[in-house]
Amino acid sequence: MASRSLFAAFRQISGLTAISRVLGFIRDVVFAHYLGAGAATDAFLVAFKLPNLFRRLTAEGALTNAFLPSYSLARQQKSDKAALILAAEVQTALFLGLSLIVLVMEVFMPLVVAGLAPGFADTPDRLAAAVDLARLTMPYLPMISLVALWAALLNSQDSYFGGAFAPVILNACLIGGAFCVPFFQTNLDLSAAYLGVPVALAVLLAGTGQMVLLQHQLRRARLRLPLFRFGLSSDARRMWFSFVPAALGAGMMQINLLVDLVLASFLATGSISWLYYADRLAQLPLGLVGIALGTALLPRLSRLEAKTGSAAEKQTGFCAELASAIRPAAILTLPAVAALLILPEVLITGLFRSGAFQLSDAQAAALALMAYAFGLPAFVGLKLTQSALYAMDKGRFVLLTSSVSVALNICLSLVLMQIYQHVGLALATSLVSWLALIWQAAWLARARRLDGASLMVVLKAAFASGIMAAGLYAALPGLQTLLSSDLLVMLICVAAGMGLYGLAGHLLGLTTALFGRAERQRT
Repeated sequence: MASRSLFAAFRQISGLTAISRVLGFIRDVVFAHYLGAGAATDAFLVAFKLPNLFRRLTAEGALTNAFLPSYSLARQQKSDKAALILAAEVQTALFLGLSLIVLVMEVFMPLVVAGLAPGFADTPDRLAAAVDLARLTMPYLPMISLVALWAALLNSQDSYFGGAFAPVILNACLIGGAFCVPFFQTNLDLSAAYLGVPVALAVLLAGTGQMVLLQHQLRRARLRLPLFRFGLSSDARRMWFSFVPAALGAGMMQINLLVDLVLASFLATGSISWLYYADRLAQLPLGLVGIALGTALLPRLSRLEAKTGSAAEKQTGFCAELASAIRPAAILTLPAVAALLILPEVLITGLFRSGAFQLSDAQAAALALMAYAFGLPAFVGLKLTQSALYAMDKGRFVLLTSSVSVALNICLSLVLMQIYQHVGLALATSLVSWLALIWQAAWLARARRLDGASLMVVLKAAFASGIMAAGLYAALPGLQTLLSSDLLVMLICVAAGMGLYGLAGHLLGLTTALFGRAERQRT
């Protein structure tokens, strides 16, 4: 199969991700309306955190980063058949191992939830609801992990639709589940903490739909894997050997999330929800840009590393490919940072303020959003540097940076939460991410896999974003005085910001840097 350009792959992934994120925001608006930011949302978010944490560890994180380079190497140096044998062996081990984990977790769920959210002990209803909801959502783990593995297999063939569209199914099901909350509340007499039951059931429905979609995509790509293949080929041994440091590195990053969850449970009721809604907004540009680019970049860099050739040729091609990802990352991320810093409360109130989600909730979430916005360039940059490092089989270095990041995050969180409450947790995450990005980028530069070819584009994007931020800051008070609708103020600000940044970027040559280079890459 001919390899498409990075920009073409990014465009498809980002477009499908945009659909998913729009549905994700609709989901969050519906959640805010029916569940609010209290005990029900806190209980569901803790429950859903469990399969999400294990998913990122076993599939979307470590396994994907170890599997793709190994799969590309098997295809390049052996054959397609050897690569498919590797995939089948990994699939078997993944399914059996995760099914065992689910059984163990179901038995010990009260202890697990108590460890995840010790602050829930003061509110027994919230703790009991989190345990029961976690038992409902835990079977989603093997479902979504297999989906992530199948998506990685398709990505290696430059087929990105299935993996990028799967989250759409999840969000659609969660929206449907949230709409069912009033029905369950009325007919089953659920207490406030148990309002998330229909949403938890929707998670399992989503997992089933995602598996059906990915199996259909595999058949279309003529990638047929047996359900079980027991054995351990040399390619599988190499993959699992790479998986160990990648798993530990991914585990360290998940500990960062757990630290925030545990510490937030000791703060005011609603703190977990405020951080969640702020993180959801910060995740929009991260998903559209960082994750989309990282997803497209990893198989391409893995193929470059697997090819035979001189070290100089590999270095040149690697630098060029990585630079082609940095340019759109800067052009699309920096204006988002400016908007999130200038318009945090406008965005939160415009999107989420309704029903049980009060103005005080919006103000608290907006403060956390500003802290996350500060770290957004680092979040996006880490998606690129980590893809580069995993393509080079440098999972041990990622593990080192991740371990140091966890230690620093714990220390900073404990200090900053005393001063800034829940905002301190978000700020600690951002600061640590910047340190990790600088460290990884410096290593890549020393290895001659990263150069300064994109620096001028980054500076121009920062300048254009500053112009946009100044314009929004000047216009915002007048708009809020003239208009009473939070949603209308938000829409006007977003449209004006896009127009101002687009004009400034065009005058600075960013349009050519983004689209012109993409056209040359295709030709």
